[in-house]
Amino acid sequence: MNINQYIDHTLLKPTATITDIIALCNEAKTHKFHAICVNSCYVALAKAELKDSAIKVCSVIGFPLGAMSTEAKVEEAKQALKDGADEIDMVINIGFLKSKDFDAVWKDIEAVKKTITHTVLKVIIETCYLDTIEIIKASELAINSGADYIKTSTGFGSKGTTIEAVQLIKGVINNCEVKIKASGGIRDTKTALEYINLGVSRIGTSNGVAIVTNTLNNTNNY
Repeated sequence: MNINQYIDHTLLKPTATITDIIALCNEAKTHKFHAICVNSCYVALAKAELKDSAIKVCSVIGFPLGAMSTEAKVEEAKQALKDGADEIDMVINIGFLKSKDFDAVWKDIEAVKKTITHTVLKVIIETCYLDTIEIIKASELAINSGADYIKTSTGFGSKGTTIEAVQLIKGVINNCEVKIKASGGIRDTKTALEYINLGVSRIGTSNGVAIVTNTLNNTNNY
């Protein structure tokens, strides 16, 4: 198994510098990760650093709270595409979901998907804040709104992904073509393999190097 091809090598800390992003890209090239994942302000830099590689550039949108206007998310997504983003990871409006304003959640996701058309869209539902029924509903809304992936977590919530959350999402997806990205708290090879064996197609982690080299990393972040 080429575990490196499951990994979105990630750096989303607010303190991330230009030097840090360049280092992230170099690590991705060294270990041939599937993608790197950065905040939208760094998409152009990452694209330039990875121009001679097959590594995708993923930009987060509405990150990490998801609580900005739909228009703001759409404009951020537009700019990320202009700067060279190959994939978009957007955060749903969690407050709307918990208010049971499901139309608003749907329209929020749909507006971004319509903007990016055929670009891969991963919809972050932030499972740590949701109960079982909300995880199921959020997954249904993501699927019906055009998501290519359902992503469990931002890594900035109260906790990251769980096996139970992935199993719930997997049950909703059933036989449709939507995939799962597990993220938040995946820091070692054993844990990454547990999620891959469960059926996830992508792992979001800032510990990609530790995972592919099977070394321990106790850093408490994404």
